Amino acid sequence: MPIMRVPHYGQAFALLLVPALALSAVGLPASADRGPVRADVAVQKVANLPDGFINGVDVSSVLSLEESGVVFRTRTGKPADLFHVLADHGVTDVRVRVWNDPWDADGHGYGGGNVDVPRAVEIGRRATAAGLRVLVDFHYSDFWADPAKQQAPKAWAGLSVAEKATALREFTAESLTAFRDAGVDVAMVQVGNETNGAISGVSGFDGMAQLFSAGSAAVREVLPDAKVAIHFTNPEAAGRYATAAKALADRGVDYDVFASSYYPFWHGTLNNLTSVLRDVREDYGKEVAVVETSWAYTLEDLDGHTNVIDQPGEATAYPVSVQGQATAVRDVIQAVADAGGIGVYYWEPAWLPVGPASEWEANRVLWERDGSGWATSYAGEYDPHDAGQWYGGSAWENQALFDAQGRPLESLNVFEYVRTGSVAPQAVISVAGLDVEVTDGQPVELPKTVSVTFNDGTTDDQAVTWSDAAAWIQGPGVYPVPGVTSGGHAVTATVTVVASNLLTNPGFESEDVSMWATSGQGLTVPSAEMPRSGTRSAKFWDGSAYEFTLSQTVTAGVAGEFAASASTQGDGEGDGSLTISVATSGGAGASAGLQLNGWMAWHTAETAAVPVEAGETVTVTLSASLPAGAWGTIDDVVLGRPAGVGADTSDLAELVASVSGLDARDYTDESYADLTEALDVAAVVLGAATPQAATVGEAEALLAAAIDSLVMAPNAKDSLPSPASPSKRPVLPPEPTHPLR
Repeated sequence: MPIMRVPHYGQAFALLLVPALALSAVGLPASADRGPVRADVAVQKVANLPDGFINGVDVSSVLSLEESGVVFRTRTGKPADLFHVLADHGVTDVRVRVWNDPWDADGHGYGGGNVDVPRAVEIGRRATAAGLRVLVDFHYSDFWADPAKQQAPKAWAGLSVAEKATALREFTAESLTAFRDAGVDVAMVQVGNETNGAISGVSGFDGMAQLFSAGSAAVREVLPDAKVAIHFTNPEAAGRYATAAKALADRGVDYDVFASSYYPFWHGTLNNLTSVLRDVREDYGKEVAVVETSWAYTLEDLDGHTNVIDQPGEATAYPVSVQGQATAVRDVIQAVADAGGIGVYYWEPAWLPVGPASEWEANRVLWERDGSGWATSYAGEYDPHDAGQWYGGSAWENQALFDAQGRPLESLNVFEYVRTGSVAPQAVISVAGLDVEVTDGQPVELPKTVSVTFNDGTTDDQAVTWSDAAAWIQGPGVYPVPGVTSGGHAVTATVTVVASNLLTNPGFESEDVSMWATSGQGLTVPSAEMPRSGTRSAKFWDGSAYEFTLSQTVTAGVAGEFAASASTQGDGEGDGSLTISVATSGGAGASAGLQLNGWMAWHTAETAAVPVEAGETVTVTLSASLPAGAWGTIDDVVLGRPAGVGADTSDLAELVASVSGLDARDYTDESYADLTEALDVAAVVLGAATPQAATVGEAEALLAAAIDSLVMAPNAKDSLPSPASPSKRPVLPPEPTHPLR
């Protein structure tokens, strides 16, 4: 689920359909006095948008993608230069990251585009040739720099702060000279990337300011007309931007633009973004901009490598759709314009798959060879804890503004539509009220009505008829239950059955955390940062080696066997330890190790079950002993019945896959309806965390019978593919215990 839920659906749907005479053709130059244009997405015109507002994108991965065979195209499918396509869709500026030395000693690239200075200059040259200005984004690292990673380049290892400032100034000046000599139109230079608490291995604003000032001086020397930007993130964290702006001012750092990241998944409300940026602009006289934002148009994995955003609960601020992308970008532009800002950059809208997900092995070869994924295995020498373990593909292709074939999505036109507005045929863009959560043992009550939202801003409450497959829900799990609204719209409810939990406030969602006892240092409870579910977590970080405990004691109302579990994400534990343990007043106990596998790479550990008598106290404790800089969050702590081991569902899954390519038009309505019902049941059974063998067998039998009973329609194709035969067909039981009603 997202780090921070946005409390409104989006600001861009106060739209009215306008008469056809007021519509213009898409593709004409934007003009403030033109009416809305006809389009495939509806976008409300941004109010008070300055003429020179930056419509930017970061396409730093482009060279590696092209080396891996990715072809960018016009909307009609004609191969085209990416930068000209961007310019034709209202983009004005291109951002390009720069790493010092993203290569190992044998010349293997670390990935993410392998963007060293020569490759960044080439990207800048091509952008300039297309009429686009360039923002140069220095990471001052050999690979990714973000709030969790600000590692100095290999060549700067062991340098003092003063020596590092000298090296940084020289590197910046030499790099910008290369841009200048190549004729690149550099409009802005970013001195560091997401430098919340460190830059290039230097933490604390005293040392950071020396590096910021060194980089700024180099920009002023080589490109005196370029703006200097300092980049931060997490605008949702109270006081963060005010503190940073004051620290820069107090230390006399020379810069022009206070830049922010803003991802709706994690970074709070747009109203807050506007407020904190406006405060910096008004209080310190700085220009403000958002230099990273994005939204997903699908949750599908398109290249075989897990995506950063891949679960419905992680993307709730807008619909996961092309329309949702357009609305999200439009809303960020409005928020920045309301703050008096100068522009917005979309992060990596062209980071496409190098091949389909089904060809993962072939894709992996390209990622390793060309650096077209987020990291290669070679990056492990420099970043062993994150890239070294989780290297692979894009992780971002589902947030691109191009489809997997390289054609621009309609959402790319948002940079033009924000000036004119656009209208589109009415279409459903979201359905609210489809998430149901119950505790195991409670009845599942599906909503009688749902709220359907259309792209013209209207909503309609519609009754729902749900599938009888809901009767097959059994135990903890995540279950899809299909239905049809009174308006004829197919919907699917997601029913989450959670295990019973003896702990109170197990996800830290309540501000009252008095039930949790803490000791040590570095722990913040609750925190709004990086939760696994809900909007809160327990966060830990410290600049020195540190230890902490987090515990809760409860009294068992019933006897039985109980286990404790928790989920963690983060990085940097090194030789440290993070464990969860359960102990009873009767002397029983068990523990399990938790892992920090990287940013938002959640790991869940469960202890062995321990016997508990009614009336005994049970204490769940999370204990940490971590090195300096280790960070992460804890969420979803559970004390409950052990999960156990579920039945094998591979045969059922194979049976489902065997009919995935069938076309309803080729079969009689009655026989295909029976198949649909059986598939609905199979989907529910497969959603169980620990499915029971008898239930799995019944679902297999039901589906097998439906497949065998398919009847071809009179007008079916002459030659139809037969459903693939699974390796093992189940035997029909005499009396299923969960018959469809």
